[in-house]
Formats: sequence, structure tokens, C-alpha cells
Amino acid sequence: MKPIEKKPGCVERTLQIIGDKWTARILLELSKSKATFSELESTLDGISPRTLSQRLDKLEGEDIVAKIRYCEHPPRYQYQITKKGRELHGVLRQMADWGARYASHKT
Repeated sequence: MKPIEKKPGCVERTLQIIGDKWTARILLELSKSKATFSELESTLDGISPRTLSQRLDKLEGEDIVAKIRYCEHPPRYQYQITKKGRELHGVLRQMADWGARYASHKT
């Protein structure tokens, strides 16, 4: 079997960025369209505002999500996926396919 990692630590680095409970779900929502903080909060049932803020800040720091100012007063923002973030689409698709295949299997 061909090795998965081209150099050691690649999977671990990816998991550091998208491996928590909410990040993949945030990316799934933003892959559909731009969204405001409140739109994301209402779509992601159960996420706390603090957690959403932390995850968005982390994704912005990794250049996976961009924060776009769209209103002058009070300042308001929309979040959107960057080119780098769109490259994760294949990873998310494979996760969704795997989950669909084994969703009914119990361990």
C-alpha cells in the first residue's frame, strides 16, 4: 500500500486546523455561501458564540476563511471561504462519503 503522507506530520497538521468538533461544519456552511456571524450561529445548532468566534478567528489566521466588512456603521462582517479553504472541499467530500457509507453501522 502506498504511504498516505508525503512527509511525516501532514495528517497531524491538517487535524490541528480542521479536526475539532465544529470546524468542518463551519466550512461546510461557508462552502454553500458567504455568511454573517449570526447566520452561522443560527445554522450551527448548539455552537456557543465564543466557540464560533474562536473557530472563525483560527480559520482566518490560517487563511482558510476571509472576513469581509460590508457595512460601515455599525461595522458588520461576512465570512467566506478563501482559495486555500476551497482546496479542503475534496477532504470534506471524502469525509461525507465515508460517513454516508458507514452511518448506519454501529460499533
